[in-house]
Order: sequence, then C-alpha cells, then structure tokens
Amino acid sequence: MNSTFLTNLGLGGLDIGLIIVILVAVVFILLIFSLITFIKLCKLKKRYLRFSQGKDAGSLEKEISMMFMQNNEIKEQTERNKRDIRDIYKTQETTFQKMGLVKYDAYSQMGGKLSFTLCMLNEKDNGFIMNSIHGSDGCYTYIKEIVGGQCNVDLGKEEEEALMQAINSKR
Repeated sequence: MNSTFLTNLGLGGLDIGLIIVILVAVVFILLIFSLITFIKLCKLKKRYLRFSQGKDAGSLEKEISMMFMQNNEIKEQTERNKRDIRDIYKTQETTFQKMGLVKYDAYSQMGGKLSFTLCMLNEKDNGFIMNSIHGSDGCYTYIKEIVGGQCNVDLGKEEEEALMQAINSKR
C-alpha cells in the first residue's frame, strides 16, 4: 500500500503496518508511564491528606510556625543548660570533694578516740588538714594547708593517714 503522504515525506518505501505497530508500542509505553504517574500521585495525595488531616491551610501553617518557635526555644534552653553545666563544673573544681578522717587517742590516759584528723581536698588535691587534739586539760585544733597533695609543714602519723585517705578517695 502506497501513501502519498509518506511519499511526500520521502518515506514512500516504508510499510504502513510497521509504522502502525511502532505507534501502538509508543502509545502503550506512554500509557504505562501515565499509569505509574497516576499511582504516585494517589500515594502523594494520601500522604498529604494524612498530613493535613482536619486542618485547613491557615491552621496548618500556624501549627508549623509554632513548631519552629518551640524548636528555637528548645535550642535556647539547651544552650542555657550547657552554660550552666560549664559553670557547675568550674565551681566544682574548687569545692571539697575528697575527705579523709582518722580518729585516735592523743593521750594514753584518755579513752574513746576523741581526737581526730580531718583532711578535705578539692579536685586538684588542694585543701587543708584539721587536727583536733582532745586532752584532759582542753581541746586544741590546728589547721595545715595542703597544695597539690603536699604540705610544707611536717605531718604527724594520723595526718599522713588522713591525707592519703583523701587523695585516694573517689569523688
């Protein structure tokens, strides 16, 4: 079958049946693409309806902007918490965190271990040793400074023991 239209286009030698088969194949492929697009559109519509369920555009926009404001408030609160935690850690470095206590009898005639040595240290092993000696004629209290776990004055046996307890104690 000869077609004057195909002849004018310079395709007069082509079989019209072949052209029809090619066109049907193209239409079929386009139909498949249309079907896939329609299915995706339906899924998207379901997701949109679920997202905006019971909301109109104005209330949905208001809700989203409120969520952004809440998010900003959470960020600000988190920053405040971080600053507060840094301040707490900085303050904690200078607080007494370690302790050693040794009770003893200062004099052999006294009983009940009424004398004691108390050592209080911070994180850097700075602090003091307080020695309270209880005797029959009164109670005397002495304090010695501790810097870096060391004392520049000689320590007694009980004071050394209290210092070691404090240095080795866990916070």
